Amino acid sequence: MYTISVNNQTYDVDEDGQTPLLWVLRDILKMTGTKYGCGIAQCGACTIHVDDQPMRSCTLPLEVASSYRITTIEAVEGTEVEAVRAAWVARDVPQCGFCQSGQIMSAVALLRTIPSPSDSDIDTAMSGNICRCATYNRIRAAIHDAAGTLKGAAE
Repeated sequence: MYTISVNNQTYDVDEDGQTPLLWVLRDILKMTGTKYGCGIAQCGACTIHVDDQPMRSCTLPLEVASSYRITTIEAVEGTEVEAVRAAWVARDVPQCGFCQSGQIMSAVALLRTIPSPSDSDIDTAMSGNICRCATYNRIRAAIHDAAGTLKGAAE
């Protein structure tokens, strides 16, 4: 039995400690916003925040996750999230939408770390997130827009 903190709630999970957190989130806790893409932490569809840092949930064992505070797309919040979501809509970023929760989680983590990221910062932070529809230019532009919104709100 493992106790995990997800989205500011505590859950007792009776699963093998090596079970990837992704499956606990989706199959046991029914939080399906985090997507399965590759299972080897290469596509970013399963990105969550672990103590506010982006991490791939498909390779994070339950026994390790139980030591951290987990946030999924269902509960991520704050000014960065609102700015990213608005920019995503304005730039028409989503196409099929499959990768978007992971993209948003990575973008939010980037803006919380680097409020005014350069193209290079964005490319580095987002490099682990694959978009099957190839909206990379719109994603980069949307992150710049979100950063501008956040900068304007701070002034």
